[in-house]
Amino acid sequence: MTFMASSMTTAVTPEAIARYEPVIGLEVHVQLATRTKIFCGCPTSFGAPPNTNVCPVCLGLPGALPVLSRHAVELAIEASLALNCRVNPRSIFARKNYFYPDLPKGYQISQYDQPLAEHGFVDIEVGGVHKRIGITRVHMEDDAGKSIHEGFKDSERYTYVDLNRSGTPLIEIVSDPDIRSADEAHAYLTAIKQVLQYVEVSSCDMEKGHLRCDANVSVRLKGAEKFGTKAEVKNLNSFRFLKMAVDQEIERQVGILESGGRVLQETRLFNPETGETVSMRSKEHAHDYRYFPEPDLVPLRISETWLSDIQSKMPELPAARRARFIKDYKIQPAVAQALTQDSATSVYFEGTATSSGDPQAAANWIIGDLTYSLKEAGKDIKESPISSGTLGSLVGMVSQGKISGKLAKEIFPKMFTTGKEPDVIMAEEGLTQISDEGALGKIIDEVIATNPKQLEQYRSGKTTVMNFFLGQVMKASRGQADPAAVTRLLKEKL
Repeated sequence: MTFMASSMTTAVTPEAIARYEPVIGLEVHVQLATRTKIFCGCPTSFGAPPNTNVCPVCLGLPGALPVLSRHAVELAIEASLALNCRVNPRSIFARKNYFYPDLPKGYQISQYDQPLAEHGFVDIEVGGVHKRIGITRVHMEDDAGKSIHEGFKDSERYTYVDLNRSGTPLIEIVSDPDIRSADEAHAYLTAIKQVLQYVEVSSCDMEKGHLRCDANVSVRLKGAEKFGTKAEVKNLNSFRFLKMAVDQEIERQVGILESGGRVLQETRLFNPETGETVSMRSKEHAHDYRYFPEPDLVPLRISETWLSDIQSKMPELPAARRARFIKDYKIQPAVAQALTQDSATSVYFEGTATSSGDPQAAANWIIGDLTYSLKEAGKDIKESPISSGTLGSLVGMVSQGKISGKLAKEIFPKMFTTGKEPDVIMAEEGLTQISDEGALGKIIDEVIATNPKQLEQYRSGKTTVMNFFLGQVMKASRGQADPAAVTRLLKEKL
């Protein structure tokens, strides 16, 4: 009867969902950016032929002994510090025992009751509301292999095992149960990814499995103190699937409770094709894994000297960089937010702002024209054919009145296509700015002669018509007229 209650589906009204409060915690698995595995020297390169990046250690062969990677530990410490965690001076590796075809040892080397780091937090913003999500722990572990399931053939299902991933270094980031909606879960995972990419702990490439997420979801009536029974949704490998899975799981559990059923503690999988979670197995408890200290590894000790050395080399984090941009470059918070979404964009902005001397204009060009062109070309900012210094030259020419904004808009696409400097393109295309007063005077006389109505408005006191005349002169000159000279000559002639 309990199984039937956990499986039944019923229409759930928004009013019913509104009576419940979701309680969500995320377990985020991140592959560290090491060149070799955590306990052996096998490469971690993605895309190698199946079962070629392996050795006796990561295959779990008898007599093979693990040797801990110092680089993996340092990256894990950096991640912990970036997530505001306390790094423990002593942590213990443990064996987590379970059996699955892609786990050749029959156990995973992880950390249990004495993890690397604890008690951190991440700040998020959803709907204009700021919130702090606690982090329970960050611990290190090795990854399992990969099982590849194929469809049915002759009524049989085939599963292939690739052990290249077995032994790659992971950290698992376990949040406190502080998340209360799918939107908050999405914002939390986004913040985790951004911070880890800034400190270059991981590429966090979800398509390559470098960032994966499990969501623990329960619901309780609003005002209740006791948590409901949680279900764990495993292996969510995209931000969109995370949000969809959490929303669906909340609706499923509310439907069960509203129908008088009881939610089971179980592990579930999200099916993107149906948009539903499906039962995988009953949820294990810690004792089911029979944790015990890994006998082949000594305790990991982090000295104050080692910790201080790592901390001193940490790069600027996103929140600090946003605050500095607002203070030093006098840009709006929303603009600073856009420019610090990833480290590469923020570095590009600083280069452009410095070389142009006009940070606000530099920000507008990056957020606008450059971002649009990169998206159209299917590139990210690291692949931009226009360097930050080159864009800075263009922005500076506009700011200094050497060229008009209209002419800059004409030059920019040619820069994006060729990567050439703006002055080179101007010379090649004959786009040199017109500053000769005689040439400008002829253009201005023609514009005034063909617009008698606007001339009369200006002379009647409507001085804003000046902008109309300026625009017409720039249009007639293909944007090549010197705006400052045009403005001065127009005032004289009008």
